[in-house]
Amino acid sequence: MGRRPRLKEWFDTELAELPQELRWREWMGRVEAVIFASPTPVSREALARVVGPDCNLDLLIDDIRAELVNRPYDLVAVAGGFHHRTRKRFAETIRAVVALADGVTSMSQLELLVLAAIAYYQPISRGELGEFLGREVSRDLIGRLRSLDLIAAGPRSPQPGAPYTFVTTKGFLSQFGLDTLRDLPDIERLEEAGLLTKDKLVAGELPESFGITEDDDTSDAHHTESVEPLRG
Repeated sequence: MGRRPRLKEWFDTELAELPQELRWREWMGRVEAVIFASPTPVSREALARVVGPDCNLDLLIDDIRAELVNRPYDLVAVAGGFHHRTRKRFAETIRAVVALADGVTSMSQLELLVLAAIAYYQPISRGELGEFLGREVSRDLIGRLRSLDLIAAGPRSPQPGAPYTFVTTKGFLSQFGLDTLRDLPDIERLEEAGLLTKDKLVAGELPESFGITEDDDTSDAHHTESVEPLRG
């Protein structure tokens, strides 16, 4: 049996035979098709495989987004890649016909609180979380956040017994519509402004990153998935 041909041996990425405008339109179509077909954010490296080496991917994405400006969904940078997200103003419309799945949509206030603490103070151990929040953080709660792919085990803590620490995942970035952790509101500025302190965090006063604000306009609803407050 012969070997399967490699992509570059049969897939024309350069499209040199096409006029420049048509070539650009074809690249736009390819990139959008790949993103649309994927249930998870698509990396820049993956998208580069379907366009020519001289294609400016950022300009291409900008042109796609410009064409989607009046559509009910957008193309956003999230979790280190690109993903289609339905606009939040259509959330109620989607809920009217699509059954909601249990998951991050039904997180408790305590789960959100622990997730926020991990996001801002990672890597952090379960014991440190308990000391910080002034209440015990159960293994079951940590297990639920892990089952939702929002957190994962980090490096061992230098504390006695070397307990595991916890860090957020790409799933966390995707659920909250963040491209990287740098997109979280700057914690030092929040603390200086009095918008985020230990007392406020323990009281459940979470940063806007952990919920919908009126200015937000896109949700993580790929095709017809559910749209919920935790989704960015």
